[in-house]
Amino acid sequence: MIRRVLLVLVLGGLMASGAFAQQTYTHDKVEYSFELPSANWRAILEPDAAHEHPEFVYGDRLDGYLTVRKEVVDAGMTASQLARRDQDLKLRFLPGFVEGKEETFNGRVDGVTISYEFTRTGKVMLGRTYYLQVDNRTIYALRFTGLRDKLSRIRNQTDLIARSFKLK
Repeated sequence: MIRRVLLVLVLGGLMASGAFAQQTYTHDKVEYSFELPSANWRAILEPDAAHEHPEFVYGDRLDGYLTVRKEVVDAGMTASQLARRDQDLKLRFLPGFVEGKEETFNGRVDGVTISYEFTRTGKVMLGRTYYLQVDNRTIYALRFTGLRDKLSRIRNQTDLIARSFKLK
C-alpha cells in the first residue's frame, strides 16, 4: 500500500513538473499562439519592425530550429498544394535534397505536413513543415529543421507545437 502511494506521488510530481515546463508563446505582433512543450525551446528572434516572423531554437539551432510564417495564397489553394509548390520552387534546390512524404495533419488547425532531408555543412539535416490552413486564403507554415537524428527525437514536441497552434 505504501509503495502504491509513493508511486502515485512520484508520478504526480513528474507530471506536474512537465506541466510547468510547458509555456504558451504569443506576441503582440502575431495573430496566433501555441504551446512550447519544453523549457529547451526559446525564442531567438521576436517580431518587430524589421522582422515579421518569430524564430525559435531547441537548445541549439542544429538540434531544432523553428520559424513560423503566414502565407496568403490564392483563394481555394489547399495546404497540400502549397506544400507541393514549396517543394517544387524552394526545397528541391537545397543541397542533397531528398523528398519525403506528405501526411494529413490534425490539430486545432488542420493541414498537411511534409518531411525531407538535405545537407548543410556536410551534415544530414531533416526538415519538417506543418502547413496549417486557417481559411481559404491563409495558411501558416511552421518550418522545423535540425540534424536528422536530433530533430527525429523531438518529433513528439514538433507535433505538439503544431497541434496547439491557434488563432487568438
